[in-house]
Amino acid sequence: MPGGCEVFAVGDDAVLSPGLVDTHVHVNEPGRAGWEGFETATRAAAAGGTTTIVEMPLNSVPATTTPEALQAKLAAADGKCAVDVAFWGGVVPGNTAELAPMTEAGVVGFKCFLIDSGVAEFAHVGERDLREAMPELARLGAVLIAHAELPQPIEGATAHAAKSDEDPRRYATFLRTRPRAAEDAAVELLIRLSRETGARAHVVHHSSADALPALREAKREGVDVTAETCPHYLALAAEDVPDGATEFKCCPPIRERENREKLWAALDENVIEMIVSDHSPCPPEMKRRETGNFLEAWGGISSLQLRLPVVWTEARRRRYSIERVTEWLASAPARLAGLERRKGAIRVGADADFVVWKPEETFEVEPEKLEHRHRLTPYAGRELSGVVEATFLRGEKIFARGEGFGEPRGGFLLRGRDGI
Repeated sequence: MPGGCEVFAVGDDAVLSPGLVDTHVHVNEPGRAGWEGFETATRAAAAGGTTTIVEMPLNSVPATTTPEALQAKLAAADGKCAVDVAFWGGVVPGNTAELAPMTEAGVVGFKCFLIDSGVAEFAHVGERDLREAMPELARLGAVLIAHAELPQPIEGATAHAAKSDEDPRRYATFLRTRPRAAEDAAVELLIRLSRETGARAHVVHHSSADALPALREAKREGVDVTAETCPHYLALAAEDVPDGATEFKCCPPIRERENREKLWAALDENVIEMIVSDHSPCPPEMKRRETGNFLEAWGGISSLQLRLPVVWTEARRRRYSIERVTEWLASAPARLAGLERRKGAIRVGADADFVVWKPEETFEVEPEKLEHRHRLTPYAGRELSGVVEATFLRGEKIFARGEGFGEPRGGFLLRGRDGI
């Protein structure tokens, strides 16, 4: 070892893992920095052992659907990032001509919604729009990641709920408005279009176990389609959500225990390849906690900082190894975004991104200790295993428990440069 090197002793009870990669993070800056900004989001990432995030094209204003919007986002993030950041572009109706320029500008792939996104500046696409965009994405070699719910089953279920006397404070009322059929049909559409166009498709935040046979068969056929799920679908269950606890609302929804265990089985057989946070923050008042109305509350869970301990707590109960968890939280997400040459593994030639953590140590989730801008969380009070001791980005310590954070050292990861 060369002289003068700083030595960091991790101890016998700690594990050294590659820095985690989270490819599903909504930062919302510029335009909605009051929901979440690059400074707070990336500090939360670092405190949770994540050294790379890929930022979603919404809910910022402007949405990242043009090269100019990407430049606005880069300017907003400059100098604020504690970890490295890559960026998704957006597919919306009528912007196919922007896909090649955005690829040249450095986005790592493209996101679309198959249902109303909740914000006017990011319109959802239908099959006609996808048939226009996906051949171009195939030509560019760019992945399409999709919020896979179709509107028709949801519209029917929501209309029924509106006419009924069901209590909107009950989680079961909300759950019935987001039926599995909406996800199942969307997944089947993406598989069919991926098969026909040759474009690579990826299903984000998947929750419906009923769609797993279709995904399994598509992978057997060699269709270029992959899927992710999230900590809340693997750790929480619909039966346990209290009345009025709108911090549990997300879309697609947290489903039943039997559904949860089928998602774990799909991870085990690699039908689902990765676990990402879908960190989707909003101001607390938008969660309608004072009324507890699930039908009116914003759907989204902020969990960027807690992804490792939530997943590890549940994985160890099911006797999965640290190596499997590392694949789900680091290596597979890096491959999805084309970052695997630099991120997601400890090897010669990759960035020296590490997380030092103690798998046997437990802690209770105290919202006031979270780094997210807003700290309302369904995990409040839960005891979790896996305490992050320190996080290193490209060889530099950026976070240490008891010491806090160093100066922001995060950079941008743009496709076509920086080894990406």
